Amino acid sequence: MASSSRDDRAGAAAPRPRIVLIPSAGMGHLAPFSRLAAALSSGHTCNVSLVTVLPTVSSAESGHLDALFAAFPAVRRLDFQLPPLDAPELSGADPFYVHYEATRRSARLLAPLLAAADASALVADISLASVLIPVASELRLPCYVFFTASATMFSFYAYYPTYLDAAGAGDADVPGVYRIPKSSFPQALHDRNNLFTQQFVANGQSLSKADGLLINTFDALEPEAVTALRQGSVVPGFPPVFNVGPLSPVSFPARASSDYSAWLDAQPERSVVYVSFGSRKALARDQLSELADGLEASGCRFLWVVKGTVVDKDDGAELSELLGEGFLQRVSGRALVTKAWVEQGEVLKHPAIGMFVSHCGWNSLTEAFASGVPVLAWPRFADQRVNAGIVARRGAGVWVERWSWEGDDGVVKGEEIAEKVKSVMADEMLRRSSTVVREAAMTAVAGGGTSYRSLAELVARCCDGSASNAPSEA
Repeated sequence: MASSSRDDRAGAAAPRPRIVLIPSAGMGHLAPFSRLAAALSSGHTCNVSLVTVLPTVSSAESGHLDALFAAFPAVRRLDFQLPPLDAPELSGADPFYVHYEATRRSARLLAPLLAAADASALVADISLASVLIPVASELRLPCYVFFTASATMFSFYAYYPTYLDAAGAGDADVPGVYRIPKSSFPQALHDRNNLFTQQFVANGQSLSKADGLLINTFDALEPEAVTALRQGSVVPGFPPVFNVGPLSPVSFPARASSDYSAWLDAQPERSVVYVSFGSRKALARDQLSELADGLEASGCRFLWVVKGTVVDKDDGAELSELLGEGFLQRVSGRALVTKAWVEQGEVLKHPAIGMFVSHCGWNSLTEAFASGVPVLAWPRFADQRVNAGIVARRGAGVWVERWSWEGDDGVVKGEEIAEKVKSVMADEMLRRSSTVVREAAMTAVAGGGTSYRSLAELVARCCDGSASNAPSEA
């Protein structure tokens, strides 16, 4: 009788797993979760719910969420209202890290929402790992942790508690990977009492208790880190690692800006320098001025997305105030400068784009890799120096390591910026090597590719409740 029942189930349609995703604050976290939601829902026919922790920190997050649920009605929205955070000691701290902390302190309040969702599995953001893994365990719910950045940075993240236990004070020699210079550590980690450091250590210590770990990368991009994580070289007894990237940007046609799209359509192929330093930080005014001088002096066409403050809701300055009187008039005709949101994935795939001046946020880099656009890496904070190292190692761009890091006293002068922009734009070898990276990325996510198979295996585990078999390697 038991054998007959199994045969009947095998002949029936495979069940659709019900997966709940919980991102954390900031577009750097929300965007890849949205891409994962779309991939699971549309590409792997899962029932997907996304927890929206409210209020958001930025307007960009609010707009993105509204667009996501409009474009993907099959993705269920689960709103969770954060209770007020009574923490005067956090006054003046980074607003995104404060949001992480508020969510972490409210994690147990998520239990009724998760229980009502009748989920097969939970996928939690890395910043919430140490508080959501116990909640999932009490609900007997498999919990996977999604690291939205690189495998190299993840190996450092996982190893960091060991580094501290060994009284680490210098560079970090991550086993099986390579040395991470202390100068490339996220700035907050230099202060062990910093809120981010406390979260970083707690989450790193919790990873062995997860049922699996997702990373927005692909095997061929970071083979050393991927192998070290999967073989347990970084941390013994590490859970299964699923590389699922580069996750494709979700398209929101209603948000597309005809201004920049039409402008790009009018430019020659590979003639435009795209410049963006992401959604999380803003350049200091003196550096912003030098960058404007450098772009003007380069003689190149450029599309520049300018950000004046850390939180976009506070960004009320006019472009002329940020960039100086006369700048916009002088570059008129060969440049488009905007403070508006652009769909970066679409911009980078446009044939007019010739290079990308980037802060090296991981979402930005995966979009550049998938588009074959060479990167001029200018990391500013957090994991971005580690990411810039990947750009240089894989031939996807150039990293000028002496250029300023947030908190440094130095300012990169416009003359040097102009020369480097012209050099990268003229580098045909770099263009070819960037194309090789793009082809590897596309192979990974295509049917039968390493990332496609990895995500399919994750879905299969969520269907049958398995938490014991590691994903197959390339």
